[in-house]
Amino acid sequence: MTKTLISFLLFFISVIPAIACDVCQRNQPKLLQDISHGTGPQAESDYYIIGVSVIIVLLTLVYSLKYLLKPGEQNPRHIKNLILNQHSES
Repeated sequence: MTKTLISFLLFFISVIPAIACDVCQRNQPKLLQDISHGTGPQAESDYYIIGVSVIIVLLTLVYSLKYLLKPGEQNPRHIKNLILNQHSES
Protein backbone atom coordinates (compact mmCIF):
# COMPACT_ATOMS: atom_id res chain seq x y z
CA MET A 1 0.00 0.00 0.00
CA THR A 2 2.80 2.41 0.88
CA LYS A 3 4.69 1.74 -2.37
CA THR A 4 1.54 2.43 -4.35
CA LEU A 5 0.91 5.69 -2.52
CA ILE A 6 4.50 6.85 -2.99
CA SER A 7 4.40 5.96 -6.69
CA PHE A 8 1.10 7.82 -7.07
CA LEU A 9 2.49 10.94 -5.38
CA LEU A 10 5.73 10.86 -7.39
CA PHE A 11 3.73 10.62 -10.60
CA PHE A 12 1.65 13.68 -9.79
CA ILE A 13 4.65 15.66 -8.59
CA SER A 14 6.39 14.90 -11.89
CA VAL A 15 3.36 16.11 -13.88
CA ILE A 16 3.22 19.54 -12.26
CA PRO A 17 6.25 20.99 -14.17
CA ALA A 18 4.67 19.89 -17.47
CA ILE A 19 1.91 22.49 -17.16
CA ALA A 20 2.65 25.47 -19.38
CA CYS A 21 3.70 28.82 -17.90
CA ASP A 22 1.90 32.09 -18.71
CA VAL A 23 4.31 33.13 -21.48
CA CYS A 24 4.10 29.74 -23.17
CA GLN A 25 0.30 29.77 -22.89
CA ARG A 26 0.16 33.01 -24.89
CA ASN A 27 2.55 31.70 -27.55
CA GLN A 28 0.84 28.34 -28.03
CA PRO A 29 -1.98 27.84 -30.54
CA LYS A 30 -5.42 27.63 -28.93
CA LEU A 31 -5.55 23.83 -29.36
CA LEU A 32 -2.35 23.25 -27.35
CA GLN A 33 -2.61 25.89 -24.62
CA ASP A 34 -2.03 24.61 -21.06
CA ILE A 35 -0.34 21.48 -22.39
CA SER A 36 3.32 22.20 -23.04
CA HIS A 37 6.14 24.72 -22.99
CA GLY A 38 7.70 26.19 -26.10
CA THR A 39 6.43 27.69 -29.30
CA GLY A 40 4.38 24.73 -30.48
CA PRO A 41 3.85 23.70 -34.09
CA GLN A 42 5.29 26.21 -36.58
CA ALA A 43 3.35 25.13 -39.69
CA GLU A 44 0.15 23.31 -40.57
CA SER A 45 2.17 20.27 -41.67
CA ASP A 46 3.34 19.86 -38.05
CA TYR A 47 -0.24 19.00 -37.07
CA TYR A 48 -0.32 16.23 -39.68
CA ILE A 49 2.96 14.82 -38.41
CA ILE A 50 1.67 14.88 -34.84
CA GLY A 51 -1.61 13.29 -35.92
CA VAL A 52 0.11 10.44 -37.75
CA SER A 53 2.41 9.91 -34.76
CA VAL A 54 -0.56 9.73 -32.39
CA ILE A 55 -2.31 7.20 -34.63
CA ILE A 56 0.83 5.03 -34.78
CA VAL A 57 1.24 5.15 -30.99
CA LEU A 58 -2.44 4.28 -30.41
CA LEU A 59 -2.32 1.37 -32.87
CA THR A 60 0.83 0.08 -31.22
CA LEU A 61 -0.84 0.30 -27.80
CA VAL A 62 -4.00 -1.48 -28.99
CA TYR A 63 -2.13 -4.33 -30.68
CA SER A 64 0.33 -4.76 -27.82
CA LEU A 65 -2.52 -5.04 -25.32
CA LYS A 66 -4.46 -7.34 -27.66
CA TYR A 67 -1.58 -9.77 -28.08
CA LEU A 68 -0.55 -9.52 -24.45
CA LEU A 69 -4.01 -10.28 -23.06
CA LYS A 70 -5.21 -12.80 -25.68
CA PRO A 71 -2.30 -14.06 -27.76
CA GLY A 72 -4.36 -16.84 -29.39
CA GLU A 73 -1.46 -19.28 -29.56
CA GLN A 74 -2.82 -22.84 -29.29
CA ASN A 75 0.26 -24.88 -30.23
CA PRO A 76 1.13 -27.14 -27.26
CA ARG A 77 4.83 -26.83 -28.12
CA HIS A 78 4.78 -23.03 -27.99
CA ILE A 79 7.31 -21.58 -25.53
CA LYS A 80 4.63 -20.01 -23.33
CA ASN A 81 3.11 -23.46 -22.76
CA LEU A 82 6.51 -24.94 -21.95
CA ILE A 83 7.05 -22.25 -19.32
CA LEU A 84 3.52 -22.47 -17.89
CA ASN A 85 3.62 -26.26 -17.72
CA GLN A 86 7.04 -26.21 -16.08
CA HIS A 87 5.72 -24.02 -13.24
CA SER A 88 2.54 -26.08 -12.80
CA GLU A 89 4.53 -29.32 -12.42
CA SER A 90 6.68 -27.94 -9.58
